[in-house]
Amino acid sequence: MAKEAIGLIETRGLCCLVTGIDAALKSANVRLAGPMKNVGSALCNAQIIGDVAAVKAGIDAAADAASQLGEVVSAHVIARPDDAIDRVVGEPKKAAAKK
Repeated sequence: MAKEAIGLIETRGLCCLVTGIDAALKSANVRLAGPMKNVGSALCNAQIIGDVAAVKAGIDAAADAASQLGEVVSAHVIARPDDAIDRVVGEPKKAAAKK
């Protein structure tokens, strides 16, 4: 994942986060990295991965869409992170092939 970027978005409320991530996935060539998580006190976060420009566009779209429904606490892009970040933000698991 060394040449890709990670985008992080945190909102107050799951509905805002789902709407934002939906907008990010539809607007740019990015992938959702793992499940959306509830941090506590109504804070929810999610990570997207892809190339730097796509992640930037996806996070911008996510923040814009989520802010229309509620509060966006944080939206951040980490361009070309170190390989050690894989322990924190793992690659999404591939869906099992149906027989």
